[in-house]
Amino acid sequence: MSVVREFSPRLYSKPNLWQQLGIAERGPKLYQALHEGFDYQVFDKLAAVSMLDKKQLATVCQLAPATLARRAKSGRFTQGESDRLYRFATVFAAASALFAEDIKATKRWLTEPVYGLGDEAPIDMLATSAESQAVLDLIGRLEHGVFA
Repeated sequence: MSVVREFSPRLYSKPNLWQQLGIAERGPKLYQALHEGFDYQVFDKLAAVSMLDKKQLATVCQLAPATLARRAKSGRFTQGESDRLYRFATVFAAASALFAEDIKATKRWLTEPVYGLGDEAPIDMLATSAESQAVLDLIGRLEHGVFA
């Protein structure tokens, strides 16, 4: 007797960014993780997934080399540092979805000047939540074909 199994996309689909990072995308588990500070491995995984070198990711997330070294030793980021890592991850996830998970195209778009952001590179506009929201708003407009 043979066993017939139904196809389940959940069993065969690639893990999403949040699963790869080991953090919740939203909700109480995310809030708790942010308050406690992300594990240092989130940084390593985010660098690998985004194809940014660690120095570039540290700069984007406003993490000085000495701070990054201390966090590597302690194994955990502060709440504010975790929030900056989450901000980048959110923009990266949205941009990656815009480019149909083409990470090379996503990285190129994030690192090159974009007309819709006043010729600033999206990656250079993540220092504040207002700038990050402007990048997310542009991604939303592009997804819906609104270019102006």
